[in-house]
Amino acid sequence: MTTPSIPAVTRSLLVRIEAKPGKEAEVEAFLRGAIGLAVEERQTVHWFALRLGPSTFGVFDTFADEDGRQAHLEGPIAAALMARAPELLATAPVIERVDIIAAKP
Repeated sequence: MTTPSIPAVTRSLLVRIEAKPGKEAEVEAFLRGAIGLAVEERQTVHWFALRLGPSTFGVFDTFADEDGRQAHLEGPIAAALMARAPELLATAPVIERVDIIAAKP
């Protein structure tokens, strides 16, 4: 059995999202629905939608380089989230650019 080739990832994004009261199910549905867009992004190596608490969500994604990370920030998921932010989010998403220093493939 051969091990699949996994691109080296050195860049990532960690995004914290706080839903408005009563909008938690809609935020979760938005994130669940975004997986299709993430699959279409060639430069996004991994994409995870997370639930961190009752109204707190997150996204963690990885990229081989800075170009991939920037492409994602300018892509359809970010655009859709920002378009719906006034309706769904209690605060602006907190977007952290994170560099990966070690990973288990």
